[in-house]
Amino acid sequence: MAKPVETRISAVTIMLASDKASQTTVDREDLSALFARLAPHFAALDRFLTKQVVNFEPEIHNLVSYCLQSGGKRIRPALVFLAGWKGEDEPLDELVRLAAVIEMVHLATLVHDDIMDEASLRRNRSTAAKQFGPNTSVLLGDALFAQAVSIATQFPTTIVCRHVSESTRKVCAGEIMQTLEQRGGQPSLDTYHRIIDLKTAELFFLSCYLGAILADSPMEFTDAAGAFGRHLGVAYQIYDDLADFFGKEDQIGKTLGTDFANGKCTLPTLVLLQRSSEREIAAILEDLRSGRGDHFEAHVAQMGKLGVFDCVSKTISQEIEKAEILLKPHFELPAARELLRLSRLLRYQLESLRIC
Repeated sequence: MAKPVETRISAVTIMLASDKASQTTVDREDLSALFARLAPHFAALDRFLTKQVVNFEPEIHNLVSYCLQSGGKRIRPALVFLAGWKGEDEPLDELVRLAAVIEMVHLATLVHDDIMDEASLRRNRSTAAKQFGPNTSVLLGDALFAQAVSIATQFPTTIVCRHVSESTRKVCAGEIMQTLEQRGGQPSLDTYHRIIDLKTAELFFLSCYLGAILADSPMEFTDAAGAFGRHLGVAYQIYDDLADFFGKEDQIGKTLGTDFANGKCTLPTLVLLQRSSEREIAAILEDLRSGRGDHFEAHVAQMGKLGVFDCVSKTISQEIEKAEILLKPHFELPAARELLRLSRLLRYQLESLRIC
């Protein structure tokens, strides 16, 4: 069962309040208040997702429930709600529906990711692939995709369904590119950025852009919100890739080290390659392409010596800054101020990762 909204928010609040080593300028009370304001929105989203189970065939109700009740940070729904924020206490029905569509698309990609990565843990519990087997999970992810598009068709405007369909295609294209790269392609920084723009940043863009549109926001802000989401999505994916090397499984809540073990050349590995000798590069690439995990800890130790964490961390911070600058001209809008508060949370998470 998913954690209740109050539990998820309390966990964030406790984390923010307990870490005295962080040197970030995060206003902890401000962030706690932000998540408290989102509590009714997350509760409405949970109710909507729970009701979706009956729209699937009875024979797979338990499988769908397992996926939809997996909890998680729900950052994409949060972006929907905040991009459409008008200062109201109660969530708009259209924003709840949109948040559900994007969350279901995201969940479907996670189901498929975990199959390809052979991951056994996601959000502190067994992955669908581990629970039901990879063959069943492939089709389960497809079913989630299909239902998300079905909900998207229920909006009075076709713009939602069109953008959701296009973004879903782009996410899949990014995953395909990454899979092809794992088959021996030459690691490239440009290719890496293209992949994460498609597979992660696209849904962040979609959440902010459509959230602002459904709230009838000015077009200038809608465009800025979408661009903010894209930069934030890039920052978040790079953070996630960094956590795969430097995080702790009990804190991150998923199987770590899977990127390297599955031949995914993410930014930490690219920086390691840039800073290593020719002999070391050959050994790293051999391990990367062969899927050997027994040298993983040695590679992480080498990253520590070569300052990989600081280099990648700087890139993340730069992307967050690019995102925040886009919203500064719209600071008079409640939605802009709330989105900027959320970007601070990613800054905090990055600093917390440093002291893991």
